[in-house]
Amino acid sequence: MQPISVLATLSGRDRPGVTASFFSALAAHDVDIRDVEQVVIRERLILAVLFDVHGDPGALRNSVTKAAGALGMEIEVAIADENAPRRRERATRSHVIVLGRPLRPGALSHVAQRIADIGANIESVTQLSTEPASSLEMIVRSDDQVALRAALVRAAEDTGVDIAVEPAGLRRRAKRLVVLDVDSTLIRDEAIDVLAERAGVGDQVAAITRRAMAGELDFGESLEARVALLAGLTEADLEDVRDTLRLTPGARTFVRTLRRVGFYVGVVSGGFTFVTDRFVDELGLDFAAANELELVDGVVTGRLVGPVVDRAGKAEALRTFAAKYGVPVTQTVAVGDGANDIDMLEAAGLGVAFNAKAALRAAADTSVNLPYLDSVLFVLGISGEDVEEAAREG
Repeated sequence: MQPISVLATLSGRDRPGVTASFFSALAAHDVDIRDVEQVVIRERLILAVLFDVHGDPGALRNSVTKAAGALGMEIEVAIADENAPRRRERATRSHVIVLGRPLRPGALSHVAQRIADIGANIESVTQLSTEPASSLEMIVRSDDQVALRAALVRAAEDTGVDIAVEPAGLRRRAKRLVVLDVDSTLIRDEAIDVLAERAGVGDQVAAITRRAMAGELDFGESLEARVALLAGLTEADLEDVRDTLRLTPGARTFVRTLRRVGFYVGVVSGGFTFVTDRFVDELGLDFAAANELELVDGVVTGRLVGPVVDRAGKAEALRTFAAKYGVPVTQTVAVGDGANDIDMLEAAGLGVAFNAKAALRAAADTSVNLPYLDSVLFVLGISGEDVEEAAREG
């Protein structure tokens, strides 16, 4: 006799022992489990079990109905439709993270419709966080990853939410090293602009900075031009500026959480070592690379010491630090905001554009436009509960 496929769905108030009691009722019959899904929302449990039953499905129905009644829960038992379409073998699964502050039902409806329009299917939805932003993770199965990404880009443009897409599988869970840009990423400020204001050349330097970050100027040449304008600043000026720089909201949480879950975390900056040195000490970063201002007798000369950390240099620094810690480049994450971060984000296993210029958004794997650095954690699949646990551990 051929086995009969049955789908049983149990729902009701959750409490310890519910799942064990239900599977105990199934164990009294000749049953092969094929699929299980369980979710608890606000103390209400939904447990769905697909299984093959060898023997009388009526007797099994009686057993599980009796078990559900004893638990004070509801149950639905249905013979599965064996003629229903099976999952297509060539379809692949992706993690789709949707972030918003707030996250409205209309936006989620639009995202889900865009996914359905290309024939993709949402297999599960999980709440990752409510603060500092609401975020959901969907597991989506699709035949065409290019079409999925294009559909979600349109959905993000239509709704104003952030949407990140990453292939499911071992590579996603294996990310182990994160490299951050500093100016306008780890910190809210552009340090060189603050220095320029101190030197009385703010407008000149800001104009060069904007053009460099937008990709209109070669970063190395623009950096030399801006540094030349800083000549005459003193070491005391550098220290004063360094101490005024402000961390991006969520930066401490971001670094603390990643280090607690086993990531190496550091910075690679087109800025200056006197800035990165502060945050290596303050945040307990694992590594840093940046440009060094030349000082003679405690005065900035307007020149740099050593090789320039420019666009190409940032990518090379990522590879160097990955090799130092024995992490394959495919298991790295890079986060930045400007055109000089393009090579670094393209070299990393996952490149995240954070409140970024258009040139970088076009090159990145995903973009986050919320003003909280810890919202990037959710793109990596780290939940709000994980963040809270890391905070409790100190």
